[in-house]
Amino acid sequence: MLTVEQILASNKANVEILLGLTSKAFEGVEKIVELNLTASKAALAESGEHAKALMSVKDAQELMALQSGVFQPLAEKTAAYSRHLYDIASGSNAELSKTFEGQAADAQKKFMGLVDNAAKNAPAGSEAAVAVLKSAVAAANNALESVQKAVKQATDVAQSNFNAVAATAADVAKPIAKKR
Repeated sequence: MLTVEQILASNKANVEILLGLTSKAFEGVEKIVELNLTASKAALAESGEHAKALMSVKDAQELMALQSGVFQPLAEKTAAYSRHLYDIASGSNAELSKTFEGQAADAQKKFMGLVDNAAKNAPAGSEAAVAVLKSAVAAANNALESVQKAVKQATDVAQSNFNAVAATAADVAKPIAKKR
């Protein structure tokens, strides 16, 4: 049977977990805002430099050379921005997942403790019902572990695909820039 102290301690722990998760989420948002501000400042400065260079163009050939010189760095910067954004998002997600997994494991242990305590105090003749309950809890735990493994594998595959696409985009941009 749960005591008032156990319930209060559990609620306090849950509030601390919520505050920690909220703090982690805001850290991720702050990093994204910082990345966007940095990228915007750089883009603004580069646009100004490019506009100045356009004003000094003397002929069409020089204009084509100037324009082709912009394409490769733009593709590389776009790929770098995407990688950085993805790193921030995946890092924040990993931290939140780690916290959630730790709390889920702790909750499972506490629940199993309650089940074991209930089993010890169960009336005679209820052994079959207790065994069914323990079996159901074990099956649920196994299913949760399987889902967590599948999510991790899917995340790993998505990250590999993202890295491959980013590398391919940068490689494709190089010959296009040279042709111009």
